[in-house]
Amino acid sequence: MATIEVEVEIDASIDKVWDVVSDIDNEPKFWKGTKEVRNISKEGDTVNREVTIAFRDQKCLQQVKIFPKEKIHAKFTKGIIDGEKIVSLSEKNDKTTLTTFWDIRLTGMMGMFTGMIKKHIKSGTEQAMQSIKEEIER
Repeated sequence: MATIEVEVEIDASIDKVWDVVSDIDNEPKFWKGTKEVRNISKEGDTVNREVTIAFRDQKCLQQVKIFPKEKIHAKFTKGIIDGEKIVSLSEKNDKTTLTTFWDIRLTGMMGMFTGMIKKHIKSGTEQAMQSIKEEIER
């Protein structure tokens, strides 16, 4: 498994940051590795969806659990990626720390390339977090 953690401090309240990151249908705007999302079902704070990732236009299934103003936990349930992505928020002194944690691997024969894609995912995560920060601080 590849683990990645990226953190950014945003000069805004947790409410303002949450409004942006909890709009999970808008993920492709910030996360360039995510080309498209299609919701399959929703029950309470849990969304099952199909995600098309930029890597060879692969489709993955995710179960996303939303914990309001705390975190978003996306578990990959089927497809080329196995594992999870957790986006969490914490507030201190009117600033919000946004953290993204990945614990993933590629499935099947692609598993041998997990280490190679780690740098790509980390770079994409850093770019996404910076884009979110810039959008909120404008």
